Amino acid sequence: MTVFSHRFDPTVLREYDIRGIIGETLRPEDAFAIGRCFGTLVARAGGSKVAVGYDGRLSSPDLEPQLVAGLRACGLQVLRVGLVATPMLYFAAYQLGTDGAVMVTGSHNPPNYNGFKMMLGKKPFYGKQIQEIGRMAAEGDVVPVATEGSDEKVSILDDYVARVLRDYDGGDRRLKVVWDPGNGSGSEVTKALAGKLPGEHTVIFGDVDGTFPNHHPDPTVAKNLEALIAEVAKQGADLGIAFDGDADRIGVVDNEGHILFGDQLLVVLARDVLKSKPGGTIIADVKASQVLFDEVAKAGGQPLMWKTGHSLIKAKMAETGSPLAGEMSGHIFFADKWYGFDDAPYSAVRLLGIVARLPTSLAAVRAALPQVINTPELRFNCEESRKFAVVQEVKERLAAAGAKVQDVDGVRVLTEDGWWLLRASNTQAVLVARCEASSEAGLERLKAQLAEQIQASGLAVPDFSGANAGH
Repeated sequence: MTVFSHRFDPTVLREYDIRGIIGETLRPEDAFAIGRCFGTLVARAGGSKVAVGYDGRLSSPDLEPQLVAGLRACGLQVLRVGLVATPMLYFAAYQLGTDGAVMVTGSHNPPNYNGFKMMLGKKPFYGKQIQEIGRMAAEGDVVPVATEGSDEKVSILDDYVARVLRDYDGGDRRLKVVWDPGNGSGSEVTKALAGKLPGEHTVIFGDVDGTFPNHHPDPTVAKNLEALIAEVAKQGADLGIAFDGDADRIGVVDNEGHILFGDQLLVVLARDVLKSKPGGTIIADVKASQVLFDEVAKAGGQPLMWKTGHSLIKAKMAETGSPLAGEMSGHIFFADKWYGFDDAPYSAVRLLGIVARLPTSLAAVRAALPQVINTPELRFNCEESRKFAVVQEVKERLAAAGAKVQDVDGVRVLTEDGWWLLRASNTQAVLVARCEASSEAGLERLKAQLAEQIQASGLAVPDFSGANAGH
């Protein structure tokens, strides 16, 4: 009997997923080891069936068979749903009644990256669980191969599209919509939905291409939405919708070509959900605008600020019974009528229903929101060994000074001008900062306070000049 043992590059086992550079830190043998260890956890929990999907990256067809082989070596039945958007794999876990699911995806990272996102049962698999995969592989702590498992190909596209369309509630109004799946793995489902929804639909960059020839597939970066904005203007469209590389994150452009940021989009969605779920808890991450939390309260909801990270948000939703949550990064989670996982195509269809029922335009809704000035997300390098310590030092100094601090994830400091945030990234050796104020002068004061605290912890102060954006 062959003894199994494997060591991963230490950089690939992240907080929310497994991710690395193909041929450097991530190879096909890593995929086998992930299947062997994750499959062991499924088998030891009494499970027998795992769904597997992969994205459109050039390396994904090499990683997926090795992952399947590792799962089969645990005696499991593997349902291979093929090249899909990540939320389609999550849907498959429910639809096919599996005991786990693994998606081969590099998400919105550059083309030479790839990785894995997992569900154990119907829950996100993250944090210490991912670190446990590393320990199991190194120690060879896996179930022995008694009976080789099996695998079969299963198509989920038609079932997913039909189920998503069931929740379209826009009536007969024919919207004009432009879609941009960014050559990612959400391309096929985008075209399928566009072909069945009422209205006029245009899909740009709708062919899967792992080189991402048109733009990087990250809709939180304004540059990546330029083609979508131009097409919305050309068509005179009601809105434009973009997805990231594996379609679990959404970007939205209104009819005037303005970007709706993640927190602004969540306001629009929350107002609608709260009509049928009055008093519902709406969760957003700590980077979201104060406007969001205020507007949720105005709409009769219970706003809850929580930690950044899609796995952490999903877990908090389950704990609180929240019908809707979202992140600045464009992860939107519907538990109202849906399953509580981040799903950009589903969120898009719910948004289209809302826009179709609006007495005005999406741009008018955005323009009516309280206007604030803020920085984009500011990221700057900080040694892995120092990043959490710096945040703690800042927190202690602020507490001693009597500052008003929210510490659910890092430090979010409230002042008369607005707020500023400093938190440690869970996935990189960086600190993340953001400031928001009601005036330019107020924003400058907040940036100065942030810079002062960074400097007091012995770090070089990043250049915050020009880092302002209306929002």
